[in-house]
Amino acid sequence: ALIHQDFSITGTGPMIEIFDDRIEISNPGKPIISTMRFVDHNPQSRNEKLAGFMRRMNICEERGSGIDKVIFQCEYYQLPAPKFIEGENFTRIILYSYKTLRQMNKDDKTRACYMHAALKYVSGENMTNQTLRERFGIEERNYSIASRIIAMTIQEKLIKDLDPESNSKKHAKYGPYWA
Repeated sequence: ALIHQDFSITGTGPMIEIFDDRIEISNPGKPIISTMRFVDHNPQSRNEKLAGFMRRMNICEERGSGIDKVIFQCEYYQLPAPKFIEGENFTRIILYSYKTLRQMNKDDKTRACYMHAALKYVSGENMTNQTLRERFGIEERNYSIASRIIAMTIQEKLIKDLDPESNSKKHAKYGPYWA
């Protein structure tokens, strides 16, 4: 949060709030890039000297991979995907504690599906029904649950079918809307 804060905004600084069901990390200033592109965008730091110093101290890598790692860990532990909020003069990231798929609302599911597709895409892979089932811990026989989440996320225009000409939905491959 320190590397990305806007030091021109005075009287405030990074804030970490811990609740029973989530952690909220707020930072002064709007993000330099769209929150929807945090996964794939080239690294940009508002405070290059601070970023360089923190890299030399082995606190960060200065590779732009921090958000990717957070999303990967959320997937690994089957947590809801992080939520990124851009306010008028702040950026907030919300990390949620464990929720079952049934406890997740539509926004939780489509956000997780989008981020799964984006993470797969930047890793040189594609999201499929199977990879989404694995991400959520859905059994193979319940593939239709993953299909509904994919359909909702396509409807929200967050992901797209990477081969719309194909008639095979079983082997369909999906990517983020910007792919």
